[in-house]
Amino acid sequence: MASVSYHISNLLEKMTSADKDFRFMATNDLMVELQKDSIKLDEDSENKVVTMLLKLLEDKNGEVQNLAVKCLGPLVGKVKDYQVETIVDTLCTNMLSDKEQLRDSSSMGLKTVIAELPPASTGSTLTTNVCKKITAQLTGAISKQEVSVQLEALDILSDMLSRLSSTLISFHSPILSCLLPQLTSPRLAVRKRAIIALSHLVPSCSAAIFTELMKHLLTELSRNESTSTTRTYIQCLAAISRQAGHRVGEHLEKIIPVLVKYCSVEDDELREYCFQAFESFVRRCPKEMSPHIPTVIGLCLKYITYDPNYNYDNDEEDDDNAMDTESGDEEDEETGDEYSDDDDMSWKVRRSSVKCLEAVVSTRHDMLQDFYKTVSPALIARFKEREENVKADIFLAYMSLLKQTRPMQGWLQSSDIMGKEESSLTMLKSQVPNVVKALHKQLKEKSIKSRQGCLCLLTELANVLPGALADHIPALIPGIVYSLTDKSSSSNMKIDSLSFLNVILCNHPPEALHPHIKVILPPVVACIGDPFYKITSEALLVTQQLVKVIRPLEKPSSFDSKPYVKDVFSSTLKRLKAADIDQEVKERAISCMGQIICNLGDQLGGELQPTLKIFLERLKNEITRLTTVKTLTLIAGSSLKIDLKPVLAEGVPILASFLRKNHRALKLMTLIALDIIIKNYSDCLKPAMIESVLSEIPSLIGENDMHISQVAIMLLSCLTKVCPSSLSKISGSALPEVFNLVHSPLLQGGAMNAILDFFQALVVTKAGNMGFNELLKHLTGPFYGSQKSGGSNIIHRQSYYSVAKCVAALSSTCPKEAINMVNHFIQDVKNTKSSDSVRILAFLCLAEVGRTMNLGGQKELKTVIIESFSSPNEEVKSAASYALGNICVGNLNEYLPFMLSEIGSQPKRQYLLLHSLKEVISSSSVEALKPYVEDIWTLLFKHCECSEEGTRNVVAECLGKLTLVNPAQLLPRLKKQLTSGSPYTRSTIVTAIKFTITDQLLPIDTLLKGCIGDFLKTLQDPDLNVRRVALVMFNSAAHNKPSLIRDHLDSVLPHLYNETKIRKDLIREVEMGPFKHTVDDGLDVRKAAFECMYTLLDSCLDQLDIFEYLNHVEDGLKDHYDIRMLTFIMLARLSAMCPNAVMQRLDRLVEPLRATCTTKVKAGSVKQEFEKQDELKRSAMRAVAALLTIAEAQKSSVMSDFTSQIRANSEMASIFESIQKDTISSTTATETMDTS
Repeated sequence: MASVSYHISNLLEKMTSADKDFRFMATNDLMVELQKDSIKLDEDSENKVVTMLLKLLEDKNGEVQNLAVKCLGPLVGKVKDYQVETIVDTLCTNMLSDKEQLRDSSSMGLKTVIAELPPASTGSTLTTNVCKKITAQLTGAISKQEVSVQLEALDILSDMLSRLSSTLISFHSPILSCLLPQLTSPRLAVRKRAIIALSHLVPSCSAAIFTELMKHLLTELSRNESTSTTRTYIQCLAAISRQAGHRVGEHLEKIIPVLVKYCSVEDDELREYCFQAFESFVRRCPKEMSPHIPTVIGLCLKYITYDPNYNYDNDEEDDDNAMDTESGDEEDEETGDEYSDDDDMSWKVRRSSVKCLEAVVSTRHDMLQDFYKTVSPALIARFKEREENVKADIFLAYMSLLKQTRPMQGWLQSSDIMGKEESSLTMLKSQVPNVVKALHKQLKEKSIKSRQGCLCLLTELANVLPGALADHIPALIPGIVYSLTDKSSSSNMKIDSLSFLNVILCNHPPEALHPHIKVILPPVVACIGDPFYKITSEALLVTQQLVKVIRPLEKPSSFDSKPYVKDVFSSTLKRLKAADIDQEVKERAISCMGQIICNLGDQLGGELQPTLKIFLERLKNEITRLTTVKTLTLIAGSSLKIDLKPVLAEGVPILASFLRKNHRALKLMTLIALDIIIKNYSDCLKPAMIESVLSEIPSLIGENDMHISQVAIMLLSCLTKVCPSSLSKISGSALPEVFNLVHSPLLQGGAMNAILDFFQALVVTKAGNMGFNELLKHLTGPFYGSQKSGGSNIIHRQSYYSVAKCVAALSSTCPKEAINMVNHFIQDVKNTKSSDSVRILAFLCLAEVGRTMNLGGQKELKTVIIESFSSPNEEVKSAASYALGNICVGNLNEYLPFMLSEIGSQPKRQYLLLHSLKEVISSSSVEALKPYVEDIWTLLFKHCECSEEGTRNVVAECLGKLTLVNPAQLLPRLKKQLTSGSPYTRSTIVTAIKFTITDQLLPIDTLLKGCIGDFLKTLQDPDLNVRRVALVMFNSAAHNKPSLIRDHLDSVLPHLYNETKIRKDLIREVEMGPFKHTVDDGLDVRKAAFECMYTLLDSCLDQLDIFEYLNHVEDGLKDHYDIRMLTFIMLARLSAMCPNAVMQRLDRLVEPLRATCTTKVKAGSVKQEFEKQDELKRSAMRAVAALLTIAEAQKSSVMSDFTSQIRANSEMASIFESIQKDTISSTTATETMDTS
């Protein structure tokens, strides 16, 4: 400490030197010391440093002053609070000084101090005290008439309000009173800074102050004392909307008519500000702006053409005037200069109206069809705009329209949305000729900005509507070639031209491009040799596509590719050979050459083998090996049967070595490459080469990475079929790993199918001495082993199903051996000494085999299964039921009548038999099932009114799936049953409808759409249980096929919201001994209703009145534990999806969150109560963290108070910190996830 004090005092002494260089160096050294984290100052040093720095602010030398200002920043965190207050007091006093230089340095010092103060959320008393001191001084300074003081004071106030507004809540009223008069200041700079300060004030001010501000602005606007102040007030409205749009919404009804009126005033700047305000309202208050959107669009379309000082040629003259751009360039430039003088402000009106239009287009997807009728033609007509900046914005607006038209991706897409998109795309298609007509001449203009705008727009158009430019390629090619060959073209211009050309080549048929190859190819080849790597890279990408066009392999082509092979090959080869080039160029050169060999390899002659040798070199290079493996896969799969024999001897062992690398993408691509090489070049592979691959495969098969396991097993299947002799040692290497995977609980999907194919190939070829019986023994052995060891080896239930599928696959390949195996399984079931696991396996194997084979010859099978229905083990009963259903699928004639009679005559076995029937309906073909539909239907309706809910649910599933067999006939019959007097029947019917709604496209969909409204009426059913199952059905429809319910939402939502309310008549007290326990019979219905609301967020958000929706979310935040947990998640989703709406309700939403976080469990409560409350707190905090991701939320006073309360409580603070860390780490993990 002493040494620090001594060093500091030395520096302070030098700062008093008469030599300015000494003072400068000493101040610089002090700044370096203050920036060290370790430095600690004693009280005396603090006083001296603060006094000296404040003195240096008045130094005669400007550089010393600047350094003193910079020192104040790090000093704030190193001195005591009262010293910071002293600094602030002095700086505020200096700000009012007569000396201009002192004023400037002091204001810079204040800004530096404010930037270093701890954030308001930390609850620092220093921040509060300093803000109070500065604010009082600043409001005084702003009221003075000295303009330079006012400007600095407004600047500092803006800085404070943007960072620390919530600490100044008590000062908001005087700040407002001080700022409002500045809006009429004679100096425009003062007005602008006052607007900025006001915009930073509004996110955190109280509702009363905000209303006062809006009233003042509206009153002044209606008075319209001068055009100049009117402009200022409109600018202020726009700025407020940008910072706190969620608060402006309720005042829009009064604001919009005023602005519309001012648009007709002959003042270009005023109009510009009106459109800027409209743009801000459209983006920040989408719901409240909805009724005004047609008015705004009308004004935009009117003023987009507003150019009173320029006479555009008529369209007819425009068409005739097809002069070459080169000859008219000078004339154009003169014309442009003549009208782009400083007096003409009309371009600002046009630009602001286009930007406003772009905001409307990008936020109103629901109006897309209207845009194509009105907005699109108007924008196309304005592509001729003379002002370059305005033209750029017109292009951006049209690109926005195209982006909105892009077909939505995803399985949730509903047919009505698809229909709207189709009609929008059709309208766009009809307008493509006009777009091309308006743009193709501009592709040869001198203005690079205009040409780039054209290319970006055309690229977007080609992506949205692939193939649409096919008829217009002759008009576009000259422009592309011009940009590629013009010496004045910038690098970006060439890259954009190549990018557009690439999109055309990808999205259009080769025949449309063949006539132009002669013109396109030379400039592209020239670009491959360009010294700038980005141009080379893009040119190689285009060349790769060109090769596919020159000689398409998918279908025969009459186009002669030979004249172009040499140019393409030699230019690419030059880049392929180069070692000292950018990584991206290396990779693209490898890919491009791979495409050349794949499509033109038979025309390369003696050049082919040397080029393949280069690939071998690239395969050995760690940087280029992945791209080379992909390229070899492409070449090996070529239909030209390229001769790879010379490189395989060395290449295959290198590829095999990649299988042991710790690089997932490389392993996957290598497996795929080896698979194609083995399929197409098996005659070139020697045993040693195959052995090098086989030795690496066992380590790749395991449950840690199912996808790699799947591809590795597919490679094994390929080897089994192509080179069965190479698998002689497989039983000791890869096969045990495959069996382990079969017995894994994680096996499913693609990996399961790969294993089934592999086993079938093994049985057919008998590779590795693995016949039917050997494989069967290995598959079923562990189950019999667990029987002998007394069941100590626990086998997962999923393994039974996997083994059963494998057994069935073997049986379908070897039906003769299967008969003995079936007998063996039947004996296992009959044997009283068999363990339950053996019985379960036997039944599941019989089920899988019976589904594809007719087991009618096994006379005792029915008896064995029916007897097992009485087993004490539930899993054995379930397996027997599953077996009966699947055996019936393979032999409907014999088993289905037997099953139906058993269901009718055996009430005790009814539940299991209905499960068997469900399997029959699910797995049988429609044609096979049709003759039995009536019998099954009649039987199921006899059990609709069963008092057991479990039985009713199975009946409902059977009815639903049976309806899919003949929807036209059976769906109306289901609908008819809705009028049934029994609530049990109605609930069964509604549940049955749930099972007809899947995420697949089915014939029933169109029929369902016509009558789903009748089924949704059960949401008003008097019976509570019927309403619950109706909500479950509605949820299923909203999740799987939103198009079914979208048209009914207006009538359904009131009933859905009604079910979210707590009903006291459904709450009852139950006495349990000495205790009274409250039971809420309406809880399940409310949960189902909130689950529906959650699903609607994903699928029908655009059709929800979000404020009505938030009312019910708010109620849910105060409901039962389960519902609160769900509404916390909903609130987090809403924060991301509708931040503006959430902000408008923030004050009301925070209170229930605060209540949850501060609730304490009664002492002496059971452990579960504490756990529940802890989980509720964590969920509420997650919702708070999600709310804080909304920028404006952090400035809200209510939110600020709540976060301060959280940080003040150590328990809540630690939970909140851990949640914030989890959020950050999960975001980072998502961003860095390996997507290879």
